[in-house]
Amino acid sequence: MAQQDLFPLEEDRDRALIEQLIAATRLYETSESVKELLEFTVRLRRFAPFNALLLHIQKPGLTFAASAREWFERFGRVPRKGTRPLLILRTMGPVDFVFDILDTEGRDLPESAFSFPTLGSLTEHRFNGIIDQVARLGLEIVQLDAGDSSAGWIRLAKKSADPKRKHHYQLAFNRNHPAPTRLVTVAHELAHLFLGHLGEDRGFKIRDQSHRTIGEREVEAEMAAYLVAKRNGLSPRSESYLANYQGAIPGIDLYAVMRVANTIETAMGLAWHQLRRAAP
Repeated sequence: MAQQDLFPLEEDRDRALIEQLIAATRLYETSESVKELLEFTVRLRRFAPFNALLLHIQKPGLTFAASAREWFERFGRVPRKGTRPLLILRTMGPVDFVFDILDTEGRDLPESAFSFPTLGSLTEHRFNGIIDQVARLGLEIVQLDAGDSSAGWIRLAKKSADPKRKHHYQLAFNRNHPAPTRLVTVAHELAHLFLGHLGEDRGFKIRDQSHRTIGEREVEAEMAAYLVAKRNGLSPRSESYLANYQGAIPGIDLYAVMRVANTIETAMGLAWHQLRRAAP
């Protein structure tokens, strides 16, 4: 099977575009700049993380953006004459254009425009619902009875006989931890899977990235987990965790982290479009 059959051309196009922009702007060469990007991505909850990255490259001070149609239909606002749109990547097409609030005019924005559903104080019921969503990926969920220093793990349990189908994985979390901590653990372990740290999986369309250093793998996985948690109203202790791997920051794959954060949100049922459909 050809490489492009395993990994869609659209993903290669998106990756090439963002990597070119990152290289050209040289924006993310320090831990401080990466931290700023993460905070920006948390604020722009309405956009998939990789689109938030693209918006940050174009306009770091952005606080709220929407398409011209959404501005008009939802908020009674229109782009100012002569203003330049911002570019994001479309799921089923090439690109879309959005506008910063400062580049529009019309009615005042309601406070609800900036609100979004969050997990807040995560309940056991809500956590169990998220785990049920994750299990639908075909993963075997293992609940550990362990001490506080043990969080969880993910491992390849069995390779599929058919190389085109998903392998079988086990994902474990410490059942004695509070629900928010468990969610971060699950997100971290899912990140290892989807970032390719466990190797190639053609069924999941995952490239092999197992050659990356331990530091790079841990930073990338924790960054993705941090984004998922913070974008959903939780406060993980990722800063102290990431501090152990400061030397790995220059080698991280920012595109992959952003893309995988979106994949995890979708797998957990926490993506913006899913939450909007579920809202009363």
